[in-house]
Amino acid sequence: MKTQKEFSIVGNRKSKSIVEKTAQVIFTICAFMAVMAVASITIYMIMKGTPALFEVGIKEILFGTVWKPSAKEPSFGILYVILTSIVGTTMAIIIGVPIGILTAVFLAEVAPKKLASIVKPAVELLAGIPSVIYGLLGILLLNPLMYKLEKIIFAGSETHQYTGGSNLISAVFVLAIMILPTVINISESAIKAVPEHLKSASLALGASHIQTIFKVIIPAAKSGIISAVVLGVGRAIGEAMAITLVSGSSVNVPLPFNSVRFLTTAIVSEMGYASGTHREVLFTIGLVLFVFIMIINVSLTKILKSAENKD
Repeated sequence: MKTQKEFSIVGNRKSKSIVEKTAQVIFTICAFMAVMAVASITIYMIMKGTPALFEVGIKEILFGTVWKPSAKEPSFGILYVILTSIVGTTMAIIIGVPIGILTAVFLAEVAPKKLASIVKPAVELLAGIPSVIYGLLGILLLNPLMYKLEKIIFAGSETHQYTGGSNLISAVFVLAIMILPTVINISESAIKAVPEHLKSASLALGASHIQTIFKVIIPAAKSGIISAVVLGVGRAIGEAMAITLVSGSSVNVPLPFNSVRFLTTAIVSEMGYASGTHREVLFTIGLVLFVFIMIINVSLTKILKSAENKD
């Protein structure tokens, strides 16, 4: 029995070692594939996006304001498109992130269990709705309201070009709604992951529930909340279909009641029929979008790390 037991133990150690080595190899391969995927996308976008910069000119593309790719003398200025993406995404984040974080706090700390059991599935359902549905609902519900508001504000104006409600504000509201599920779900998980003893210690020191939430729980969960914001920003920047339907898709200065075009919608709207230099410039727009997203992700990651180091 002793010999069999020792043999069994040795056998178990060998099998565990094999399993661990196999798992290590699998994990290494998966990590390598993820890095290779990012590197491949980066190289492909650089190869496809840079030729137009040299052919047309960096200044004309990035700082030009006229977009007429099919004219006799074509112009490929995308400055207004870049500004529209920056302004639209920023406004959507300003509207959506506070609502999302406060909703997450409500679900994790304030809401009764019965109410939370109703709100939580509704939030998860928002995440599963296709983006084209958001666009259709925007056309049916949001655009008519924006058009009525537009007619009231610009009544009697002889210079304003009416958009029928398809403008920057409509796009911003749609984007703000679309990022809510991401921000809410990840922020709620981060808040629930805060150790219970921190909350108990705060309450024991005489702090109210609200004070504990804003002074203890949210600061303790800020890394997860910032991650939620990063993913929300990525969702807002990368969205195309919904804002194509509600923004009007015209290259204009990104003012609230102007019909506008985002970087993503510029690619979606014209890639199907573009050719030659026009097609190359669309790839350049994709490169600009890619760089834009990378800068935001790196910046927010550095902010997160610096905040953690201070703690």
